[in-house]
Order: sequence, then C-alpha cells, then structure tokens
Amino acid sequence: MNIEIVEKADHLQLLAIWEASVRATHDFLAEDDLQELKPLILEQYFDAVDLTCAKNSNGEILGFCGVHDGNIEMLFISPDVRGKGIGALLAAHAIKDQGATKVDVNEQNEQALGFYQRIGFTVTGRSPIDGQGKPYPLLHMAL
Repeated sequence: MNIEIVEKADHLQLLAIWEASVRATHDFLAEDDLQELKPLILEQYFDAVDLTCAKNSNGEILGFCGVHDGNIEMLFISPDVRGKGIGALLAAHAIKDQGATKVDVNEQNEQALGFYQRIGFTVTGRSPIDGQGKPYPLLHMAL
C-alpha cells in the first residue's frame, strides 16, 4: 500500500469513493444533503485541504484523507476495503507527516467515532450543527 499526493485528475474518482463511503456509513444523512455536498466537495473542499490517497499495487485508489490546519477534514475509504487498515494507515500518515491532531466526527457516525477513539482521539466538545449549518451534530476530537 502506498500513500501518495492526490492529483487534480483524481478528484472525480475521490468523489465516487466519498459518495460510496458516505452511503455505507452515514445512513442519517438526507439524500438532498448528500446531493448538495457533491459539487461543494469537488469544486471547493478538495482544493482546501492537503489530499493524500492510499493506492494498492495496481495503482487503484482505495481511500483518501484531507488535512487542513492540523485537522483531519476528510477520511473516506472505499466500502469494499473497509476494515483492512487503510483508514488507520491514512490517519497515521496525517498525524505523523501532516501534523494532524484534531478531527470532527458526525455524532451519528458511531463507526467513525469508534475508529478515532481506537487510534487515540478523545472527544473534547460537541456542536449541535455541522459545518453547513445542518442539524447533524459534530463531536470535536483531539489527540
């Protein structure tokens, strides 16, 4: 498994991984909200973070991570390879090489909460709404 810098040409592939991952893990997210996020992610959010991806030996992207200002802003894994250590690998890279020490997690996403707790993050606060002002509470976590 290789961790590599994401090229702009890979953004559509990352968006497909994001959508598949969100559909597999964010069952609380309304379809309208998901559709509203897609163009924002592609046109704004990917460019606002330092993006890395995990590629297998065939060069296929299996997951990606975006870090900004010490915060893991996005970490998404292709659903067919979840639970195989790719998220932990990307998170470890974000922490060690990109200086990440914080992450916000949707409160309803118990899998993500458990994942971050297992790798050393603890809950430090809570917001009743997400970054788009939607009623999806966020848990603020830090190492």
